[in-house]
Amino acid sequence: MKINSIDYLVRPGKKVKLDKWPTIVKPVYKSKDEYKKLLGEHIDELNSLQNLLYAHNKYSVLLIFQSMDAAGKDSSIKHVMSGINPQGCQVFSFKHPSAEELEHDFLWREIRCLPERGKIGIFNRSHYEEVLIVRVHPEILHSEGLGDESNKTVWQNRYRSIVDLESHLHRNGTQIIKFFLHISKEEQRKRFLKRIDDQKKNWKFSTADVEERKFWKQYMKAYEDCLAATSLPSAPWYVIPADDKENAHLIISQIVLDMLNELKMMYPKPNPKRKQELKKIRKMLNDEA
Repeated sequence: MKINSIDYLVRPGKKVKLDKWPTIVKPVYKSKDEYKKLLGEHIDELNSLQNLLYAHNKYSVLLIFQSMDAAGKDSSIKHVMSGINPQGCQVFSFKHPSAEELEHDFLWREIRCLPERGKIGIFNRSHYEEVLIVRVHPEILHSEGLGDESNKTVWQNRYRSIVDLESHLHRNGTQIIKFFLHISKEEQRKRFLKRIDDQKKNWKFSTADVEERKFWKQYMKAYEDCLAATSLPSAPWYVIPADDKENAHLIISQIVLDMLNELKMMYPKPNPKRKQELKKIRKMLNDEA
């Protein structure tokens, strides 16, 4: 079964109703062995394209992952990017902002972590937390030195700031893809139970995680508004059905490959001066023999 990236695209300007988007779809693999084979092929191609991205040195790539807890952000990053050269890739996981970060605008800490040309940057959570968790818990605005959290224009202003930033980045060569890993509330419950049962995963779980489930509807509304307001042709959102982790990995990797393959990249061709230099170096090495 072929993966069509368009099936998961949030079309710019369209309203989003997440209850209409599936959290699970028919798998693109028929067995675990086929999943490993397909993912391996994706990883090999991704590795080749990363080398080309680095050599071409005109674009950078930014992948943003957002989701409810236990949707599989860490797993997706680990599996999809497993074949990437670490020298050409950086992963940033954004936690609760520090005192220094709170003294700056809400985009400051992410801007400092943007990828260089030729490299891939990955944000595990991002500036989008500022229109998601902060919207569900608007009292956080006070810690950011802002005023009345009931002011509805704050979210529209933040959407505009995000759109302006991402448009600027695209104009300057940064290719952005944003993934929302869409997990069902029931699947999250099952994964939380697994974290309790597996001692190696106990550290990833806390009472606060369960408390946030009480705000599920508020989070879905925040995501719907965010996705609709910030999915751009130049920085699109994709809603990934995340109840099946392996299937999600294949969908994500295919979307990244499609984006990279659309870029007009090539290895630099040596100019006449460089050719002469290489010819001299070849002669020197041959003379040594």
